[in-house]
Amino acid sequence: MPPKKAPSNAQMEEDMEEIPDTRLDLRKRQRINELEKRIDDLEQYTRMEDVIITGLCITPRSYAKATIDGRNVAEDAGTKDLQSLEKQVLQFFHGKDIHLDEKTIAACHTLPRRDKTKPAIILRFANRKYKTELLRQGRKLKGCEVFVNEHLTKKTAEIAREARLLRRNNKIRATWTRNCKVYIQLNGSSPEQAKVLLVRDLRDLQQFK
Repeated sequence: MPPKKAPSNAQMEEDMEEIPDTRLDLRKRQRINELEKRIDDLEQYTRMEDVIITGLCITPRSYAKATIDGRNVAEDAGTKDLQSLEKQVLQFFHGKDIHLDEKTIAACHTLPRRDKTKPAIILRFANRKYKTELLRQGRKLKGCEVFVNEHLTKKTAEIAREARLLRRNNKIRATWTRNCKVYIQLNGSSPEQAKVLLVRDLRDLQQFK
């Protein structure tokens, strides 16, 4: 049998061009992941003093005005409307024995939502410690339809949502957020088994499904 003919240099170069540079692709993916993480961290940092309130029925003046005038209720509310919203939020919390000083509130506004009577409300504090204090009193809301949570980015909210699903399915013992980070506690009878983990990526939860 005659020996096989060695491939020419031109053929080898052509074959090399067809081989994807996996190392370069890996570096690109790593760089993209790093940039996405930086953006998410920056976005989360701007929300560190915020809480998001859902389920609270409100009647801001702008809604009534918009209905009469035929305007879009998602338009920016005026100063009086924002004050009305803030007062309603404070009155609700005071009625639940959760006392907030209006001087600690830096901003209060709604987010666009289909249910105009129960929009998501962003409450921003002048200092993070006031947010922490409100969340600490959150147990007083148990049994009502109003919820107060940290204002998470889309990525972190997805992690928290998936962790809650694992909790409902008894895949983990507990989950919570603190300082806009998601934590889970594993099932187990010993401290070593029931350890607490910080979840930084959605993929970290795959092993518990």
